[in-house]
Amino acid sequence: MENITFHLDSFDGPLDLLLHLIAKNKVSIYDIPISEILKQYLDVLNEARSMNLEIASEFIAMASELVLIKSKMLLPRHDKEDEQAEDPRAKLALMLLEYQKIKLATPFLAKQVKFGENMYIKPPEQLSYKVEYKHCTNDLIRAAKHLLRRTERKIPPSIRAFSGIVGKENVPVSTMIDRILQLFSVKNHLSFNELFDNTQSRSEVVATFLAVLELSKTHRILLDGTQDNSYITLVSPNGEEDLDS
Repeated sequence: MENITFHLDSFDGPLDLLLHLIAKNKVSIYDIPISEILKQYLDVLNEARSMNLEIASEFIAMASELVLIKSKMLLPRHDKEDEQAEDPRAKLALMLLEYQKIKLATPFLAKQVKFGENMYIKPPEQLSYKVEYKHCTNDLIRAAKHLLRRTERKIPPSIRAFSGIVGKENVPVSTMIDRILQLFSVKNHLSFNELFDNTQSRSEVVATFLAVLELSKTHRILLDGTQDNSYITLVSPNGEEDLDS
């Protein structure tokens, strides 16, 4: 074994020392030669003692764990169940892998800490005045009632509130077409406004207007009038010659 020239203070803990020895011997974490690693580990501890260095208890505890693992590996295996038992080194390998991940993340975390050193936040301001509340229980009750009233207004109105507004059957356009044509059977000229004199609902007004458009589109009536003249006359095609009279 090469002479060890490093001090125990160079390692952050026993796992750090084990990773160093594993890397130095170029062995896999999953297949650690416990005997050789244990020998080198104890040599490090003995050198630390000879240099009057203080050895933390965690290093001693890891040495005991390595001795225990070595003892389990030396025990004979008599049956298949013993052969299929978990490798005594598995728990140690898992600990080393987790520690290795943390160690690899250390530079990034240190960089973030360094970056945060140059960031400052404004401390909370101290209020120069005191807020005093002089409300009684009745004030709270009134506020709660007011809130409840506002909530009730947001609830959709009942069906009874729509009585007379909705619920009536829509008037078919065809019905209004028949009514208009029936008026033309009496006279050839009709005032546009006259068509809406007897309408009783918005549905009838809309149906009447659509009926006029439909009759005009099919050339069953003619619209006579100008943009400036609001008095529009509906003229039957049969009475078109009466425009000149």
